[in-house]
Amino acid sequence: MNCYERLHSRGLKLPQVPSPIGNFCHCTRAGNLLFLSGQGPLDETGVLMTGKVGASVTTEEAYRHAQLVGLNLLAVLHDELGDLQRVKQIVKLLGMVNAAPEFTEHPRVINGCSDLFVDVFGDAGRHSRSAVGMGSLPGNITVEIEAIVAVWE
Repeated sequence: MNCYERLHSRGLKLPQVPSPIGNFCHCTRAGNLLFLSGQGPLDETGVLMTGKVGASVTTEEAYRHAQLVGLNLLAVLHDELGDLQRVKQIVKLLGMVNAAPEFTEHPRVINGCSDLFVDVFGDAGRHSRSAVGMGSLPGNITVEIEAIVAVWE
């Protein structure tokens, strides 16, 4: 199965890529590396998931939000490359969780995105990663994730 078939078999589809909020682009290319700007958990209706993880949002809910972020990152990749089959390797993720001060399960939240990438790309989806807590995120979103991706020339 290719990555699109894997997405479809899981009942997932790529969302529309939203316009950047500000003077930046969603993706910058340097050689065979793509640097993807941080994306938030935008659902299929265009609503951003908000709240403080560990207070008003559970770890399980935030895991699903991180999966939404992963789908948004895949949509940016598809928009940039025209074909996700051009992805050679997911190199690095930086996952930020809008967390209550006592929350400690940041890696479990960001696993929502990491698990999706491994499901879609297999071994090419395995990556280095940081998962950190933040006192706040733009618009009170629950999760923001950025990525570095290697592509075939």
